[in-house]
Amino acid sequence: MNQLLFERSCGNIGPNVFARLQTTKLLNSFRPAPEFRFDGGEKGIAIRDDGKGAIAPDPDSTTWAHQTGVNALALERFDGRILVSGGLDASIKLWDLEQCDNPSKAHTYTPAAKIPRSNQAHKFGITHLSFYPFDSAAFLSTSYDQTLKVWSTETASLSASFNLGYKAYTHAISPIASHLLVACGTQHPAVRLVDLRTGSNVQSLAGNSGAILATSWSPRHEHVLATGSVNGVVKIWDIRQAGGVIGMLDQEDSLGLYYNGLLDANGKVRVRASAKAHAAPVNGLAWTDDGGYIISAGHDRRIRVWDAATGRNTLASFGPSIRNSQLAGVTMFTSPVGLTHPGKELLFWPNETEILVLDLHDGHVVSKLRGTGPAMAGVRSTGGTQRTVKNRISSIVWRGAGGGGGSSGVVMGGSNMAGAIYTAHLDGQIRAWTPRLEGDDEEDEDDSLDAVSEGKAKKRKALDDIFKGLVGKKITFT
Repeated sequence: MNQLLFERSCGNIGPNVFARLQTTKLLNSFRPAPEFRFDGGEKGIAIRDDGKGAIAPDPDSTTWAHQTGVNALALERFDGRILVSGGLDASIKLWDLEQCDNPSKAHTYTPAAKIPRSNQAHKFGITHLSFYPFDSAAFLSTSYDQTLKVWSTETASLSASFNLGYKAYTHAISPIASHLLVACGTQHPAVRLVDLRTGSNVQSLAGNSGAILATSWSPRHEHVLATGSVNGVVKIWDIRQAGGVIGMLDQEDSLGLYYNGLLDANGKVRVRASAKAHAAPVNGLAWTDDGGYIISAGHDRRIRVWDAATGRNTLASFGPSIRNSQLAGVTMFTSPVGLTHPGKELLFWPNETEILVLDLHDGHVVSKLRGTGPAMAGVRSTGGTQRTVKNRISSIVWRGAGGGGGSSGVVMGGSNMAGAIYTAHLDGQIRAWTPRLEGDDEEDEDDSLDAVSEGKAKKRKALDDIFKGLVGKKITFT
């Protein structure tokens, strides 16, 4: 850091390069922050894996965000202040992240508002949460109870409810569009478009042959939508067109397609009959914040990066370490374009019980974030019931240093340009991750220097003892 400050003061590097270098360093240094906890007020005794495969009660741990497991998270993108969590018990809780006055000290967050399971609220587990893109005053939720609901953030009250008719896995609302359409992925093969302005189901995008597990709007073109289904197909739609589909992503295509088909030898467009992006269900879709690339993830343990302009598979290889098995939408995010050096964007992937920080374009693992708890965890409630679950990360959000959530909310400024990460876990916890700051590095260096110095002192003392022992012996000749 001192070298970077020196180079900047000398004019060898500009302010933008300095910011990118420092931010890249912070992005590569995330670590668990167990000093920040989320207490939803539920009582019971935790059950932990002792590391040898045995499950035993842990009376010291009695704090959960949602005792039955946290299944979804959403962070408002403007101030990054309100975090919403959804549980497997159909409850929703709102957390004020500014509740902690001093972020350098440990803090236990308590809910600012609670929405319990009821006939008016959701009846079954929450599957996905998102904030209204232009105002943090409202957020949306989908559930296994086949409904999409709109809530008031300020009053935690229901504003609107839509019956989708099928189990809902995910939903998405465009971050830039004025049409206010919510794309819902359900058990039904047709994507349902719900208009928040008129309060009706205005359109269905038919043409899939299986349930829709992932939906994501383009951040550049307001009418372009990407969907992923259980048959491994990723389709690109223009909702203004009658047919809808303008492209299909093909894992075998490394050259690129012109939407609605390929160019043959005569330069004419021929329609692509079928194509598969993955060999198994696709349950993850995301765009880079500039709309240049689409990232897809499937049960075939593959993550693929596609050129959004041509549909070309960039052939980025993420190796055999990818884990993906949940039959539900999976969340991931990329670092904003411009925050790091061009072509060095990072992908943050929830890899079961760890977070992988991956290079978006060549796929290599930059770092692995671990420390999320035991592989198996559970709870024994006050009612006497007991359950154990695999401690999997079910959702992940990023709070930028400027407060904003997701990639578009990151502001390059302040002492911590990389912000914080929050993850939802099926053991009922919400966990925080923060970058390692310069002071922490210095402390580590001091500790390591002390350890090295202590080791050298021990060796020196041992050699001195040996020397003194040899010199101090009286030698006689006979």
